[in-house]
Amino acid sequence: MPYRPSLRGSAASALFFGLLLGWISAPHSQEPGERSFSVSAHKYAFTPAVIQVNQDDVVRVSFTTSDIPHSFTIDKYRIAKRVEPGKTVVFEFRADQPGRFPIYCNLVTDEKCRDMKAELVVNGR
Repeated sequence: MPYRPSLRGSAASALFFGLLLGWISAPHSQEPGERSFSVSAHKYAFTPAVIQVNQDDVVRVSFTTSDIPHSFTIDKYRIAKRVEPGKTVVFEFRADQPGRFPIYCNLVTDEKCRDMKAELVVNGR
């Protein structure tokens, strides 16, 4: 009689190799990387409203505005960058502290600037 592998044996082999392949290809640790974002401030809002990165990523921000001067401020990271209409300010920082951090405009050019809110989310390792 010819050899016929049992379905049970084939399924077990497929499961084993599938798990092995998943373990090999799954990231074991998140290596720090570089993340770039274009952030615009316009009509009293930041776009995007959330910047999400991993801990220890180097974050590069290109910050623009088209209406009035605005700032990109994150107190915990000691960042306060001002941009003029039609200009671009580019800066980098290492997201070395996990957590959720408010981003806001600290200028008093217009009362509504105080309502400008966004958030930096740094996922821990």
